[in-house]
Amino acid sequence: MSSPRKRVVLLGSTGSIGTSTLKVARELPERIEIVALAAATNVSKLAEQALETGVKDVALHDASKADELRALLPSDVRIHTGDEGLIALATLSGADIVLIAIVGTAGLHPALAAIEAGKDLAVASKEILVMAGETITEAATKAGVRLLPVDSEHNAIFQCLDGHRGGEKEVSRLILTASGGPFRTWPSEQLASVTPAQALKHPTWDMGPKITIDSATLFNKGLEMIEARWLFGIGMERIDVVVHPQSIIHSMVEFVDGSVLAQLSRTDMCFPIQYALTWPDRVRGGLKPIDFPALAKLEFEAPRDDDFPALTLARRAGLTGGTLPAVYNAANEVAVDAFRAGRLSFPGIWETVRRVMDDHAVNHHATLDAVIAADRWAREAAAEAISAVGAA
Repeated sequence: MSSPRKRVVLLGSTGSIGTSTLKVARELPERIEIVALAAATNVSKLAEQALETGVKDVALHDASKADELRALLPSDVRIHTGDEGLIALATLSGADIVLIAIVGTAGLHPALAAIEAGKDLAVASKEILVMAGETITEAATKAGVRLLPVDSEHNAIFQCLDGHRGGEKEVSRLILTASGGPFRTWPSEQLASVTPAQALKHPTWDMGPKITIDSATLFNKGLEMIEARWLFGIGMERIDVVVHPQSIIHSMVEFVDGSVLAQLSRTDMCFPIQYALTWPDRVRGGLKPIDFPALAKLEFEAPRDDDFPALTLARRAGLTGGTLPAVYNAANEVAVDAFRAGRLSFPGIWETVRRVMDDHAVNHHATLDAVIAADRWAREAAAEAISAVGAA
């Protein structure tokens, strides 16, 4: 028997995950109904999406553009703004699930609000669990709601574990796969010459600019290691990364008997989005299966930890815990912005993060207030460190 149609609130509708989610909903109207949309600043695209889906609630984080949006929408569409607007949508009456695809930390409070309102959460924003994994998972358990991963790697692990009855004691390792990014084979001495334009050309995935640069530095994979620790309750010491340039295997689970389960599909984010929104069912959509003869080969390599230290820093943050993962995330966001603006070299991204982590006095009692304070401190510390490099 099929599951009922899911009523979905989509926060971050104009980004790459948001547009892919709308594509999936378009293919499966009998299974997915979009009931609300939120965006940061893109008024024209949000209005276009609202008119297509017929939603009656939209949110725009930039309140200064509300009048511009009002002029593009029918009078019966309610417009919410700012942080309060995101929370209003996250707690919308009648919605079944909230998909959060907001880059950065803006999704943290809406995520908690959705959980407290009893909504299942489809998580595409790594920062939510990296910053406040303990708080979020405890709240979800208390409220009896599900956290459904949308990231391709975590969705793959979720699929490999689905139906497994042995629990975490039977899991030997979670193995996240990484494409290795565009500089996988570059000599280390050339990394200082990497430009933002080069870093924004991902070899296999079509993603937003911040996550594309994170993929080039491997910070994206570092964030995913910490995220996996909270999503699946597996210690950081049992979370590994292997480079897989074809990006066909999206992640694997190794069990204590040596067996390994992997999830494979084309490099299209519609696959994990569809599974998260139709779970526990599998349904036929518009996605094409793999053509194995055309693949020819699947390759694997160990990460170059010395040349791309993001994974080592992530493991340190995850093992230390407390406020250090929030610092890792915030310092990276500031450093990536500086790199894109031409104020920091490519290796300067991880050098900045390492320096800020070294300077941080970890608070091991990571309440939400402590995490937010650490995030703010790390952003200021990273900005100062980058300014000091520029002045040298």
